[in-house]
Amino acid sequence: MDKKTFRTLLKLYLCTWGVFFLFYYIGIWRANISFEQSIETLGTFVPSKGFLFLFHIFFLLVYVLFISIRYAVRGFKKKGWSLALKRFSFSLVIPIFVIYISIKGMISLNSAEFFNYTWDYSIENTSQKATNLYAIDGKHRGMSVFWSYDKEDVQKATKDIIKDNIEWVTVIPFIDQQDETTNRIGGTVTPGVWSRRDSVTMKHISRLQERDIRVHLKPHIWLRDGWRSNIELSQEDWEIWFKSYEERMLQYARIATKMEVPLFCIGTELRTAIQHQPEAWLPFIKEIKKIYSGKLTYASNWDDPIEDIPFWKELDYIGVQAYFPLTTQEEPDLETIKAGWDAHITALKNASEQYEMPILFTEIGYRSDATATIAPWEWGALTGALTQKKSDKTQQLAYEAMFQKLWDEPWFAGCYIWQWHTRTTAKGASTNVDFTPRFKPAENTITKWYGAVGEVTVNSNK
Repeated sequence: MDKKTFRTLLKLYLCTWGVFFLFYYIGIWRANISFEQSIETLGTFVPSKGFLFLFHIFFLLVYVLFISIRYAVRGFKKKGWSLALKRFSFSLVIPIFVIYISIKGMISLNSAEFFNYTWDYSIENTSQKATNLYAIDGKHRGMSVFWSYDKEDVQKATKDIIKDNIEWVTVIPFIDQQDETTNRIGGTVTPGVWSRRDSVTMKHISRLQERDIRVHLKPHIWLRDGWRSNIELSQEDWEIWFKSYEERMLQYARIATKMEVPLFCIGTELRTAIQHQPEAWLPFIKEIKKIYSGKLTYASNWDDPIEDIPFWKELDYIGVQAYFPLTTQEEPDLETIKAGWDAHITALKNASEQYEMPILFTEIGYRSDATATIAPWEWGALTGALTQKKSDKTQQLAYEAMFQKLWDEPWFAGCYIWQWHTRTTAKGASTNVDFTPRFKPAENTITKWYGAVGEVTVNSNK
């Protein structure tokens, strides 16, 4: 590459970043988000591999566009508009059209599904307040909700939550950490002094409580690179890490107390943090209880042996991220999915009896694709409906099977569905193959079961 080409490429690269920041801050301004919070958000997602990959794909497209336009301009200088338009068409317009048609065709093909589901509107809650069946059977009718900054989206989504007989919502503030070898969680905490992020969390909680929706406060560590279950540190660094984790979680316990949140999760999928620091958790929980008097749980991953968690007796629920594999085949029928629960139910029931404590699914979710019950924990590919076979039927049957097998078990305390986005639209749901059940048949199935009184949960300490 000669120097002139390199300089051109560098200028275009910097301009692409400039355009990104321009549109980002226009969006921030329209959403009425503070400059400080916008900087904090940038620091979270810009360094991530996913964002950088997508940005550079976008830059390559910009560069191709630039090359095509330059090629057309040179043709114009030689022979006028005739050659310019011909060059531009053959180098860019026709290829883009072919790619666009191919993508639309693939999405249409993958989204085509002959599944006739009759929506039952009679089971929906038409009041403006959440139901209170929890007071009868002690079961959590929960949903993990992710909020947009659009007020209309939030208001519509909150009404839909109530409509679907959802009584509990998981509010999930994210705690930033660089990667699996970082010995300290990002940010600083001043006890009782709320950051902007804390204020946003409390605003979400308040909005839900106005509609009588109960809140499960469940902070998540979010690694920019890696997974929180696989954090690996030296013993000295583990002590530093745990101190920073404790500081942050005690602050969330203060928020839970201030906002009168009835359920607080002390950790999510922290396998190695428990393995390497088992003695640190009991004192930590005691500090939590000095601040917060509500119910406590911990969200263990589905493949973490429950007996490996040393502090269940200090909590109120055995929390499980319930992404259990249920089948080995695509698009299974209902009976096959139900049979896949048998071994897991035996283990869960035994654990409940051993610890004399109910089991709470702190998360459970299924994608709306043909392989959803094979490896439910897997996120969908970035290409989504372009490469995955959509199957609303598989998602709907997966929830139906789960409720049929578990809802009337006295040791089962309910579940939190993963996940609900306030910006989801009915049109988008027609090709969406991700976890959200909103505007899909699974939503109506959840509504049906959440509207039914289950077997009273034992040892729920209501």
